[in-house]
Amino acid sequence: MDGSSYYIPAVAMGIALAFKAPALIRSWRDPLMRSVCVLLALAGLVFAFAAPPTIAAVNHVTGIPNVSAPLVYCLLSAFSASCLVLIVNWRGGPPDVTRRISRRWITGYGAVSVALVLLFVLGDAPVEHLRDLDTYYANTPFIREMIILYLVSLTVAGVAMNVMCWRWALQVHGWLRTGLLIIAFGFMFNIPYSATKFIAVVARWNGGDLDYLSTYVAPVLASVGAQVSAVGFCLPLACQRIGDSWSTWSTYRRLGPLWRELRSVSAHRIRTVQIAWWSPAELQVTQRESDIHDGMLNLYPYFDPRVRSRAHEAALAAGSDPAQAQAEADAAMVTAAVRAKESDPEGRVINSAEPTADPSTTGPRDLVRMSIALRQSPVVAAAREQAPTRSESDFHEQPH
Repeated sequence: MDGSSYYIPAVAMGIALAFKAPALIRSWRDPLMRSVCVLLALAGLVFAFAAPPTIAAVNHVTGIPNVSAPLVYCLLSAFSASCLVLIVNWRGGPPDVTRRISRRWITGYGAVSVALVLLFVLGDAPVEHLRDLDTYYANTPFIREMIILYLVSLTVAGVAMNVMCWRWALQVHGWLRTGLLIIAFGFMFNIPYSATKFIAVVARWNGGDLDYLSTYVAPVLASVGAQVSAVGFCLPLACQRIGDSWSTWSTYRRLGPLWRELRSVSAHRIRTVQIAWWSPAELQVTQRESDIHDGMLNLYPYFDPRVRSRAHEAALAAGSDPAQAQAEADAAMVTAAVRAKESDPEGRVINSAEPTADPSTTGPRDLVRMSIALRQSPVVAAAREQAPTRSESDFHEQPH
């Protein structure tokens, strides 16, 4: 594997981290967000510092032969801990339990990192080896133990990730389960990676030469496993984001009929601040709901409870459930009120209106159901065709 095989994934991780940075700043106290960003940062660092050109550069800059070895091993240990902590925070649970488990993993792999550095300092590795350090120094005191320690720690992380992901996957469904299974599959590569390294090292202990397993086979396994796991981490989050956006835009679209019905009486036509078409979907929905509420407030003097009552009875008789019947009744009252207002251009009803109760006392309305009813309900269509004009005397006679 040449340098580009390491640097391309490192750059990809850096770009992903850059996109996450604004969300991290806004939600710094969110453990899950912190875990995601730490994992992306460490994954990028592992790929960048494990590249042979970077290994040579670090050794040259520090003047210490093979100092990149404990650096890369410590980064791998930190990355393993970050993956475990991310799964713990992602799964959730009682905050105290989550923090306690996270601290245990961080402490454990922190101790491994310290031990790796100490073993390297105690050992003697004067000849620089960029690709085959594990096998070349397999019989060197302390360096040998450093190699075994980092391989064991990677194996433990791989097994732990598989256990946690499989247990959680059995309890969830959808994209989350798919992502967890992909993560587990990716971390399964830790086991053959460590196995090939161990086989090559043990062969050296016994006077054999299987260095190619450590030098050429193991790096490919590690790279494939890391990239598969990255897909598993990103897939549920990306699909959830896409699903949320789709749901939001769907709500925006379904509110369209009610929004258009109220355009003639809503203040949004003269709004000084316009929402740009590229604004976030949530803001677009909020603005559309605000326009609808403004229009309904302007229509309130024209609302006729008798229209609503008749429509409600008709909807129930047609087989609608109570929630749907309420939405159809509200939609029928709204469409009748729009026509009543259109037939009262001088505003006589409003001018002669007595103080009425706050419209909010009528209870919340399901705007989406109302909007769909405007387009599909025969009860609403009948109310629209039969909408009478309310007179001033009608207004005074109606309860509010």
